[in-house]
Amino acid sequence: MEQKREQWGSRWGFILATMGSAVGLGNIWRFSYAMGEGGGSAFLIIYIVSVLLLGFPVMLMEFSIGRRSQADAVEAFKKLAPGKPWFVAGGFGVLAAFLILSFYGVIGGWSLRYTLEYLTGGVSGDPSDFFGGFISSTFDPVFWQFIFMALTVAIVFIGVQKGIELTSKIMMPILSLLVIALAIYSMTLGGTVEALEFMFMPDWSAFADPTIYVTAMGQAFFTLSLGMGIMLTYSSYLDPSSKLPSSAAIIIVLDTAFAIISGLIIFPALFAFGLDPAEGAGLVFIVLPNIFEALGGIGHIVGLVFFILFSIAALSSAISLLEVSVAYFMRRLNMSRRPVTLMVGLAITLLGVLSSLSQGAMEITVLDQSFLDFVDGLTANVLLPASALLSVLFVTWSWKKEDILTHTDIKGTAWAESFIIVSKFIAPLAILVVLVMGLINWL
Repeated sequence: MEQKREQWGSRWGFILATMGSAVGLGNIWRFSYAMGEGGGSAFLIIYIVSVLLLGFPVMLMEFSIGRRSQADAVEAFKKLAPGKPWFVAGGFGVLAAFLILSFYGVIGGWSLRYTLEYLTGGVSGDPSDFFGGFISSTFDPVFWQFIFMALTVAIVFIGVQKGIELTSKIMMPILSLLVIALAIYSMTLGGTVEALEFMFMPDWSAFADPTIYVTAMGQAFFTLSLGMGIMLTYSSYLDPSSKLPSSAAIIIVLDTAFAIISGLIIFPALFAFGLDPAEGAGLVFIVLPNIFEALGGIGHIVGLVFFILFSIAALSSAISLLEVSVAYFMRRLNMSRRPVTLMVGLAITLLGVLSSLSQGAMEITVLDQSFLDFVDGLTANVLLPASALLSVLFVTWSWKKEDILTHTDIKGTAWAESFIIVSKFIAPLAILVVLVMGLINWL
């Protein structure tokens, strides 16, 4: 029996839920260390240009596919192009969301563990030793991963309006206040001038490094949740009369603002304590706890607020990733939301155990990488750009020009022709470069 398709309760509910997906670990964790390793302002400039010239049109096209089809990420392509293989793009997106959530759940569990640690007084001993001991344990990180995934499953289990939308309306304002409050506090620590120079005064020689372009463009796709089937799935719950360009613009502007403000949390603190901004992926769990410890008593409070923020951001992204797989399997198995959510959530959690154990408890490697790093590399370097590339080609080369303009709601606008040119030629070429360079760097 075909399930009745759910819809958002309001346009702002859709925007906040979509923002919750975009404003996640990609902003607070991945953006900061990618910008640190990418030399600061040069990375930021390329990232912003990528978001505007590539992120916006790709998001708008994913929105148009979802709203037009009113279907999950795979079925959408089958409905709009029956008998043709374009559905592979949706398949890549569903697979990417499934795999990303498997290791997102691990990192979300780490964040919950640190939240409890700061709630009870802060990290004991050397932060590096604490983190290494924690992630190499067989039981502790898996236990916290299960707690985080249980929260994610519970929200999606309830449904689109009462679960995802209502939770997003609560979490996003809290997330906004915490980000702004922490940024203001961090800028009082003494490293603000150096941080602002690092973030906003470019070293022009850095633009000669091609890897920065690839990293920045890849980060733009990752942080906007493009190629994961999320934007397509979420927009499929929209009323067909909903307007897309303004929603996409609001999401992109606010997501970029969150990323920059997150940088204003981390970089002033790093410079205030004389630390290297290119600290890499261990920035959140090793470097920042060192800073919190150096702040004394107030550091425990700041650390607690930060990891609450980090946990909320992780959860807001996790529910969107889970919804992609749930929407697909509800239709594929012809079952209702609740049993599918439980089954898919459990499958993702069990797969995530391999990522958790690969961080030290057991030697689980693929292509000489830990299982977590392999899954991260596979999704970021292959599945996301491949899905995004096929989605863009599907809209720009299989739809008539009139259909593109109509279903993206840009018909009659002054920038309609520019949008067609960018979407049809520039965006696919740029995504192809990200895909090829990502593969080369990964393998």
